Amino acid sequence: MSGVDMQRFGRTGVLMGGRSGERAVSLRSGAAVLEALQAAGIDAVGIDLQQDWAAQIRDAAIDTAFVALHGTLGEDGCVQGLLEIMGIPYTGSHVMASALCMNKRLCKQVLDQAGLTTPAEICIQADGPERYPVFIKPVAEGSSIGLHQVSTQQQWQALQIESSDQWMAEMPVNGVEVAVSVLAGEALMPVEVAPKSGVYDYASKYTTGATAYYCPPRLPPETLRYCMDCAEKAVRACGCSGAPRVDIIVGSGGEATILEINTLPGMTETSLLPKAAAAAGIDFQALCLRILATASLGVEK
Repeated sequence: MSGVDMQRFGRTGVLMGGRSGERAVSLRSGAAVLEALQAAGIDAVGIDLQQDWAAQIRDAAIDTAFVALHGTLGEDGCVQGLLEIMGIPYTGSHVMASALCMNKRLCKQVLDQAGLTTPAEICIQADGPERYPVFIKPVAEGSSIGLHQVSTQQQWQALQIESSDQWMAEMPVNGVEVAVSVLAGEALMPVEVAPKSGVYDYASKYTTGATAYYCPPRLPPETLRYCMDCAEKAVRACGCSGAPRVDIIVGSGGEATILEINTLPGMTETSLLPKAAAAAGIDFQALCLRILATASLGVEK
């Protein structure tokens, strides 16, 4: 971003860590972002959020926050609300959109009402889903934590789920999985994810060599454009901002089924958002600066 006044961001805090199951991934994202911002001349400091988040943020005396958190408290509107109260502009989606997209069931309802296609939800009864096979996932978690493919009642029972209200079941959707990042409202080239296990779960995401990636995907150009249009429509429907990522399954007929929206996708140099940006000629440092430039307070929007 040549010609950008780096001073206008003031002291920038890269918020990372947190207390969710995605803490380790967040620390990797935050470290990569911090290094990139400092190399670009930004007065940036890393803040590993652990116990008293408000005190840590206040003591760091920051003017802007780059949110590199994932999961509960960091991606669900909680830290966003804290930053709103403290009057600190921040990156990513604001309180309402963050909370909405973290709740997969509510997000699904908004996407359905917007005319977008999502997987059919299957009712979970007292003894398990009313039909098999299904994908079981927590209503409010990220990074594919807790994602299970279940084909029998025995497999359901083996999960030992105590409160089914916090879980949802969806029919499997066959096709090519693509991730479409939307930077400042404009979709980047999709990235095809091809997990060797057949399921893009936590292990497939974070185990080296477990997944093959293609950018552009092995799909017709018109299908890619359609996926990009659907992703842009999805983030508008949910009120997202910053650089969210929309995960989509493309069926054999070219139809796009939206799995979920990730409001704060991974920001390591091998994550999907940086891969898509690189395909558009945006290197990692420039990507971090572009995201930082979107920082704002929700009350200003």
